[in-house]
Amino acid sequence: MKKGTAPSGLETPAITDNALTVLKRRYLAKDAEGNPVETSKDMFWRVADFIARADKTYDDKANTEALARKFYTMMAQFDFLPNSPTLMNAGRELGQLSACFVLPIRDSMESIFTTLKHAALIHKSGGGTGFSFSNIRPHNDMVLSTKGISSGPISFMKVYDAATETIKQGGTRRGANMAILNVDHPDIMEFITVKSVRGQLHNFNLSVGMTAAFMEAAKGDKPYALINPRSGEAVRQLNASEVFDQIIHHAWAGGEPGIVFLDKMNSDNPTPALGRIESTNPCGEQPLLPYESCNLGSINLSRMTRDGTINWDKLRETVHLSVHFLDNVIDMNRYPLEEIETMTRGNRKIGLGVMGFADLLINLGIPYNSRDALEKASELMAFIDTEALNASRELAKKRGPFPNAKQSIYADDPAPPRNATRTTIAPTGTISIIAGCSSGIEPLFALCFTRNVMDDDKLMEVNPVFKETMEREGKAGETLFNEVLETGSIQAISSVPDKIKHIFITAHDVTPEDHVRIQAAFQKFTNNAVSKTVNFPSDATEEDVRQVYMLAWELGCKGVTIYRDGSREGQVLTQGKEPYMEAEEEDRIKRQRPPVLTGRTYQMTTGCGALYVTINEDEKGIFELFNTMGKAGGCAASQSEAIGRLVSLAWRSGIPADPVIKQLIGISCHKPAGFGDNKILSCADAIAKAVRLHTYGKLSEEDTHANGKTGACPECGGTVEHEGGCMVCRSCGYSECS
Repeated sequence: MKKGTAPSGLETPAITDNALTVLKRRYLAKDAEGNPVETSKDMFWRVADFIARADKTYDDKANTEALARKFYTMMAQFDFLPNSPTLMNAGRELGQLSACFVLPIRDSMESIFTTLKHAALIHKSGGGTGFSFSNIRPHNDMVLSTKGISSGPISFMKVYDAATETIKQGGTRRGANMAILNVDHPDIMEFITVKSVRGQLHNFNLSVGMTAAFMEAAKGDKPYALINPRSGEAVRQLNASEVFDQIIHHAWAGGEPGIVFLDKMNSDNPTPALGRIESTNPCGEQPLLPYESCNLGSINLSRMTRDGTINWDKLRETVHLSVHFLDNVIDMNRYPLEEIETMTRGNRKIGLGVMGFADLLINLGIPYNSRDALEKASELMAFIDTEALNASRELAKKRGPFPNAKQSIYADDPAPPRNATRTTIAPTGTISIIAGCSSGIEPLFALCFTRNVMDDDKLMEVNPVFKETMEREGKAGETLFNEVLETGSIQAISSVPDKIKHIFITAHDVTPEDHVRIQAAFQKFTNNAVSKTVNFPSDATEEDVRQVYMLAWELGCKGVTIYRDGSREGQVLTQGKEPYMEAEEEDRIKRQRPPVLTGRTYQMTTGCGALYVTINEDEKGIFELFNTMGKAGGCAASQSEAIGRLVSLAWRSGIPADPVIKQLIGISCHKPAGFGDNKILSCADAIAKAVRLHTYGKLSEEDTHANGKTGACPECGGTVEHEGGCMVCRSCGYSECS
């Protein structure tokens, strides 16, 4: 058998076209030209075979091939999938299998830049990093060694952001960071507002570290103290309610900062003797001590039902095999730093979670926004958590408990587990696409949506269970699905029976309070934390956000990420038919040109010479575009002029900048110019990049898309979903933070 090829007798995974696109882009091994050299079957066998070999560490007579076949079947049938780094790197040269890392930052230049170096190595290996900047003294504070003044934590966040932009996580996974600043840090107001300036810290998710004392003070409209971390002394007081209002306002306006409840996280810290939890991974679901990492995996709940009921026996078997798999990953992992290997092997944390929860509810006939759904969430997670602990204890009998168990909450336990933590609810954007199920514990995003394919064609995607249900009702058809496509929801469509509307609930059919209650139901039985997005309609108020934050705190959540539809500047439609803004009918009337307009001219270097792109605006925004070649005449000049006229007509008729950028970006000719992000492929590409520079202040695509400012996928231009504290494209598998 050829190395890397799956053996005979294994079933072939039922991969959808969409999943295959994702696998080819991100997961399958490739040759020097970038062409896949393995199939999905080969990939799953590569992972299963490699992870099973860990059993030889504990029993040199272990039948690892039989175990590998079990692991393979579990993945190939989509009952369970590990996190993306494990699928990408297991059995390959890189060998880094963890998604989550937290690094310490202490109040010294040496610590700050040592950690930056370590973060660079982690990003290069494909991981994401979380930091607390709370130990850095505030700006304008005294630096005793130089008699100068400190620049504060925000300035160092910008250094980290720039470094992350450069590394790009080796090309398969974008750089992703979490920055946490405690609410009692003197620079907290600057932290809360930093992303109100376009382009700031776009490789970071930001969260404020909240305390119970602050929440009580905010609830009672009382003052609280700001503490200088250098001296531990109070420097001044702020009104907690006013600070809370600012957090709420900026989250309402742009989705950040999020909030994490540090006291709640530390109350569940299994190893308090080893340190206090200060930060989480980029999506917030994995609280970790400094230098800890965690490998994650998710059980596909849509595969755990039979004849309208939960198949508890199958779920139990899957939990036990998944815990075995994830514990083996710890042994087979190639860690980017010795300190990380020591901490990770010392605590052996794993994070087993779920995906396909919305699908499971549909299979059971339970509405997502119902008390029955809350009860089912608690019942499921309690079962998974209990069985994960049982499985971990069984492994400990054979392999020993985690080495730091004597310094943990299990010090007096007669049967300590193998793993300090076992359960986590992580975002599952790309692996849920591979598995063909709903993401994490999120509701369905839309029942119908468009998917971009080759040559900018679009295909309609219909949720398969919804399609099958409507076919049984005799109501399926292109007319209905096009109607659903308008919003992604069926609640306002009269031809759909109420019994079906009752079950097929989408994200925007669910109130923010119901989102939080589902999160809390899972959190109650989850060792680590729960990553989930609380969706708000566009007309939600800041008071609505306040109520959700308070509810999350009262219900015992460990953090909250919210997203108000349309809140991020220039956002395109995030569900429905077209991935760009729709204008009101009257806006489609061509605007008349006033006598005087203001604008800017951008010099773009093309293979045909300098191209000068002038963009003018009226009181409503961008209005017209003129292109002038450095050398008059010729085909390039005439084509550029033609593009300018058509773009101007589009803008004057109400079309925004993003569809123009999307249509022109990447068009190539025989004379490209420049390198990297500054590379210009053609005159059309130069015009698109000039428009992007004018609109967003940056040439780089990540600055206009990956930061969530348009809601369009930066790789395929398709619709993105805001879920699990992240942006995910289900068309091509792009994920902002996984």
